[in-house]
Amino acid sequence: MTENMVVVVLTALNLEYDAVRRRLVNPQLQLHERGTRFEVGSLRDTGCQVALALTSKGNHSAAVLAERAIHEFDPAAVLFVGVAGALWDATPLGDVVMATHVYAYHGGTSEDDGLKARPRVWEAEHGISQLASHVARTDGWAGSTSSGQHRPNVHFGAIAAGEIVHNSRISYEAAWIRQHYNDALAIEMESAGVAQAGHLNGSPVAVVRGISDKADGTKNTDGDGTWQPRAADNAAAFATRLAEELITEQENSPMRHRNRPSSGDVTNIAHGSTVGVQARDVTNSTVTVGAAQPAATPDDLAAKLASVRDELERARSTGTLDSSTYEDAQHELALVSEALEEDTSEGKGRSVRALKRLRGLTDEAAEVASKVAMLITAVNGLS
Repeated sequence: MTENMVVVVLTALNLEYDAVRRRLVNPQLQLHERGTRFEVGSLRDTGCQVALALTSKGNHSAAVLAERAIHEFDPAAVLFVGVAGALWDATPLGDVVMATHVYAYHGGTSEDDGLKARPRVWEAEHGISQLASHVARTDGWAGSTSSGQHRPNVHFGAIAAGEIVHNSRISYEAAWIRQHYNDALAIEMESAGVAQAGHLNGSPVAVVRGISDKADGTKNTDGDGTWQPRAADNAAAFATRLAEELITEQENSPMRHRNRPSSGDVTNIAHGSTVGVQARDVTNSTVTVGAAQPAATPDDLAAKLASVRDELERARSTGTLDSSTYEDAQHELALVSEALEEDTSEGKGRSVRALKRLRGLTDEAAEVASKVAMLITAVNGLS
């Protein structure tokens, strides 16, 4: 796991991979223990780190490698970058679509009167959507364009992700998608898997797609050969600019620079009132503040783990967490316990990553998330 803040960028095709890699300075190989190859480099003219990997086509492989990347790097965000087909003529070739939400559109039930849609949907994280809108409003992300060449725009909307290549506007599948998902701007085959991996691991996900065709029978033509590299390059340009802004914003976030207690005087400005002071030690009239918090002991960690388990059980019994989420949360807690038993720096890192995934799973249960945050602090304090 890298210490510097990093954004993971995943692509399905070598063409898309190369479009991102061209924007990295001195990319270095980082080989995962299971064989996945990541290249980690800095974005040109910045110190922002990007970890780049190739997933190949399909939601399943994209989901597996997205989760692997999250475990390896604990990134600020995961960006899936590449090309897609436009479902409507209003989205021109070469433009970029940033997903506000992703449909896994192949969910359904087949009945006598036809196929009924049962989609799963993942919304983009609010902060990333806001930041992407800001980047899109700037003129610099696309670089310079030749005279008379279309300057790409960014569109925000739904993306449909399934398991088949769409190359027709008149097929049954094309009509069905337009009937049930008529707000989708583009269609492709990976982002549902990445969105699911991000959701389960508590990692923000952004999907950025350049429009290379109209899903209308023109794939693999000369026109597609012209637009596909251009669309991939435009998506890479917007995504890497977004990655730069993400890292810069998080590094400068006040949440990363909270004032830590320090020794010194305490002044009561609430005249005529009682003031509580959080102190390490009180002896007669002497109050000691600002001392380093004692390192957590194994008994402390065991108690905090038990407290999280109790709160999880309470959240399930009250219906705050559904059974599936509860089981996933218990799995992450088991990983935490196993990792902490190793008493190594690697085990500590794995336990923190599991706790962060647990925090993402339980963000709707405030009491659980609060206790998980306290546990993360305690584990980070281990020597």
